[in-house]
Amino acid sequence: MALKIELRPRERFIVGSTVITNGDHRTHIFIEGNEPILREKDIYTAQTANTPAKRIYLTVQLMYLNQDIERHKKIYFELIQDLIQAAPSTMELIHAVNNEILTGSLYAALRRARKLVEYERELIEHVQSGHSSISADGANGSEPEGAGSDAPDEGGRAPASGQG
Repeated sequence: MALKIELRPRERFIVGSTVITNGDHRTHIFIEGNEPILREKDIYTAQTANTPAKRIYLTVQLMYLNQDIERHKKIYFELIQDLIQAAPSTMELIHAVNNEILTGSLYAALRRARKLVEYERELIEHVQSGHSSISADGANGSEPEGAGSDAPDEGGRAPASGQG
């Protein structure tokens, strides 16, 4: 079964290691095959991966697009160690990403890493607003531009069960 993608004018997407840009009109495209595919809205770059969780997402993205876990695992494990030290409550979300990577489900790992980014965004917002606690249940999927570059020290609170 082919994957159907509707593209906005000038929207980009990646198939494998190839970036494809749509022309000036909305278009529908059908893709058959097993190459990794990412839409522009799901792609991080070195410039946009400006927080610890986003850097983890970028590393998983590279694993997925290159279909090569081995090549990126050293930096991945360094990044998750740093995030766990800074924000212990991310442990459950990181385990979910790890489990998908271990089973070779790299697109699923990318979806789990997106939840980690959303949770980090909430942690940052709560620290910036002066709140003292947060629940991982509240991630709503939106992500403001320039959400910061460092994970806050959020005191070891654990995410609520049922996450991931």
